[in-house]
Amino acid sequence: MLCADGNICGTRYPLLLLHGAGARDFKRANYWGRIPEALERRGASVYHGYQDGWGTVEYNAGVIRDRVNDILRGTGCEKLNIIAHSKGGLEARYLISALGMANHIASLTTIATPHRGSKTYDIFYRMPKFLYKVFSAPIDLVFRMLGDKNPDFFTASRIFSTKEAELFNEMNPDSERVYYQSYAAVMRNSFSDILMAVPHFFVRLVEGENDGLVTPGSAKWANFKGILRGAANRGASHIDVTDARRRRLTIGLGDGCVSDICDVYVDIAAQLKNMGF
Repeated sequence: MLCADGNICGTRYPLLLLHGAGARDFKRANYWGRIPEALERRGASVYHGYQDGWGTVEYNAGVIRDRVNDILRGTGCEKLNIIAHSKGGLEARYLISALGMANHIASLTTIATPHRGSKTYDIFYRMPKFLYKVFSAPIDLVFRMLGDKNPDFFTASRIFSTKEAELFNEMNPDSERVYYQSYAAVMRNSFSDILMAVPHFFVRLVEGENDGLVTPGSAKWANFKGILRGAANRGASHIDVTDARRRRLTIGLGDGCVSDICDVYVDIAAQLKNMGF
């Protein structure tokens, strides 16, 4: 497949979508809902990362590096644009800064990525390590059954602490050769998304408005493009931004609000195209 050149989402370089923690790229249960199809219909070349659901940032970045090289060889392109959700954004940053892939990444767009960690998660981070490892073991087992080759929930999840996030940011500065931009999302209230109601409630108590897991303050990185808010009373949750329900957030419209999350990704691709990426 040649580099796309044409149509609203026909970016110069292919798009690589990277999922977040606790997920896999399955063909029949697509993590990204209607988003890949919406992009491809408008001229984009879309690929997926296929990294582990609970691999460490370092391990998953290695998997993504191999994936990037495969795509570059297959397409003949020199670079890729990465759009990453949640923990996938940290893996992409590590890929660029620590694994020497800056020359092959044109842009990185992160959506609801906890760049600065979570004060709420810090409560669990202080749990005795032996208890945390006991809690982690069954999660690793489940994800190994789901296809993870090297699940390590204990290590992988600790990046969500503010302490580990600060260290990660110091060790992985942005590359001047890559264009970085970021988005955040917020739920209107804890009833905006029943699946995220409990974590949203506790994160709000500790840190304020959030998408059910990540606050805007943590998601903000480099060129911050704003907060995604659903129209009416819906809000936009951490799973809404990956089109988990395969439908519009609302049928109504609101000034500066999102009605269909697919439109956000189409706009991202269109803007990258206009920037020459």
